[in-house]
Amino acid sequence: MRRSKLGAVLGLALWAGMAQAQVAVAWQAVGDAVPQALTSTPGDPERGRAIVVDRQTGLCLLCHTGPFPEERFQGNLAPDLAGAGTRWSEGQLRLRIVDAQRLNPQTIMPAYHRSIGLQRVAPALTGRPLLNAQQVEDVVAFLVTLK
Repeated sequence: MRRSKLGAVLGLALWAGMAQAQVAVAWQAVGDAVPQALTSTPGDPERGRAIVVDRQTGLCLLCHTGPFPEERFQGNLAPDLAGAGTRWSEGQLRLRIVDAQRLNPQTIMPAYHRSIGLQRVAPALTGRPLLNAQQVEDVVAFLVTLK
């Protein structure tokens, strides 16, 4: 009985490790961009905007400011999101969201779609990205509209 439980636990740990690896390699950077969408479903700009302004999900306005006059207390630590779609391509925006540390290892921006190789992660978030692939695509779809 003990062996079967141990085998089940080890099997689950192996499966969880493989799931983490899948998240880690679900996208590939090419230069300063992730040119391929993370999902086959196009991003929705309205859902993306909701994620950007949501102080529980995206937390973007903690550091960024942008064209959101209804939102109080916007950040000033990071680039203004106004004009993001002019300054960066869709692929460049995608890389900045999934793993900004690829571009700047010293950045304070979290890796929103990387789940391994991170430090100081809350136990509840260990092994999972902050945003799922569809949420990343939604945010990208919104940011490219900011011209």
